[in-house]
Amino acid sequence: MFVEPNIGTPTTGKAGWIEVICGSMFSGKTEELIRRLNRALIAQQKVEIYKPRVDKRYSKEKVVSHNQNAIESIPVNFANDILLRAGHCDVVGVDEAQFFDPEIIHVCNQLAIQGKRVIVAGLDMDFMGVPFEPMDKLMATAEYITKVHAICMDCGNIASYSYRRTKSKKTVVLGEKDIYEALCRKCFYEKMHRNK
Repeated sequence: MFVEPNIGTPTTGKAGWIEVICGSMFSGKTEELIRRLNRALIAQQKVEIYKPRVDKRYSKEKVVSHNQNAIESIPVNFANDILLRAGHCDVVGVDEAQFFDPEIIHVCNQLAIQGKRVIVAGLDMDFMGVPFEPMDKLMATAEYITKVHAICMDCGNIASYSYRRTKSKKTVVLGEKDIYEALCRKCFYEKMHRNK
């Protein structure tokens, strides 16, 4: 059940908002996040980028895309850590939001109510093809949603699913092309059915 976040009252006269970039593995979510943040930096806005400390795939301190584009970031353990640190910026970036606790919804809404532009990237579905919490609820409260797509590694169609090649049933398993492949709906459900 979704509980409306207690977002407080506006602290500035400036309007803030939330942008969510979502999609499957290898769809360019982080690449798009980095592109938007770099444009804000070029415009001389104060930008801070956060990532979950658990994500150490390419770098402990940087947000890094699959094609190795990178931007400095601050690794944090909990979503509330972002709220405590981001008071002075104009733009807040959050990568791999699906790895944060559900408090990320409140945090993003609070930052937006303070007049900040909040740009969040994350997986919209887990390895089973179901909505990835808390991303689903974060998308419901966002002003802008961009769904990016990968290319199906089996047939070449548009891919929206992240198929996991291992037998693990844990929701969070960090990995790259060694563990995951992007698949279209048809190929994803065929493989899921075959491997039951």
